[in-house]
Amino acid sequence: MSARDPHRFTNELDNTAIERLITRLESRAKDAVFAQLLDKYIAKLELPTANMVLEVGCGTGAVSRHLAQRSEFTGKAIGVDQCRQFIDTANKLALDEAINEQVEFRLGDAHNLNFPPATFDVVIAHTLISHVTEPEVVLREMANVVRPGGSIVIFDGDYASLTYSHPDHAFGYRMDTALAVATFNNPRVMRELPRVLPGLGLKVKEAWGDAVVEIGSGSYFKSFAEAYVPYVIKSGMIAEREVDDWLELQKQSMDEDTFFASCNYYTYIVCRD
Repeated sequence: MSARDPHRFTNELDNTAIERLITRLESRAKDAVFAQLLDKYIAKLELPTANMVLEVGCGTGAVSRHLAQRSEFTGKAIGVDQCRQFIDTANKLALDEAINEQVEFRLGDAHNLNFPPATFDVVIAHTLISHVTEPEVVLREMANVVRPGGSIVIFDGDYASLTYSHPDHAFGYRMDTALAVATFNNPRVMRELPRVLPGLGLKVKEAWGDAVVEIGSGSYFKSFAEAYVPYVIKSGMIAEREVDDWLELQKQSMDEDTFFASCNYYTYIVCRD
């Protein structure tokens, strides 16, 4: 067995695994802390003049649906993802939320975006770049489809910073590392962007970091653990019994208000040179 990022290989997952990821994506979108991070970069964009927005690797469409529900956005958002079940879920949720005229979700490959050059005012990769096979290819595709003067948003975690408290520090470190390796194809990619972006003809307009931290109770990191520990077990990096014990200890610490977990997230807003 070996680590295989589930988001990178969604088309190889069974229905149970897909449903687990859908639940995770929707739970994350509703988490107050994560919603604040989304709103933080949306506030930097010129939405009233953004007639066309592309979300690459849209998953269940949470970001595009959030945009469509904002009064200042009067354009159209298109989301693409390689997973048919994600796209079907995104379109259903948009219909349920009565925003299906403002958003459209379709199958697509982030490594080969099937749109004419300079189509979009804003292109967003929200927790995508850490999962893809070739980050630089995806960034180049995004640069091609954004119009001159438009903005590209790259938001993702630095998952090498992911950590959960555990009384056995050595084992806790092993588990943190296993979660990052089993779940993310590119756990350190956000550290590399300042070096990579200029070579792709992209200039950083603004960039910043945020620490997502839960102390005492847990919601964001609770659903994270529940969604992704099966992939640690599947990878064989840590024995199933040890992983199960780790998860039970995390749940117990939440019940006892002694929980701690954190991860750093970074946002880059860039444009074409």
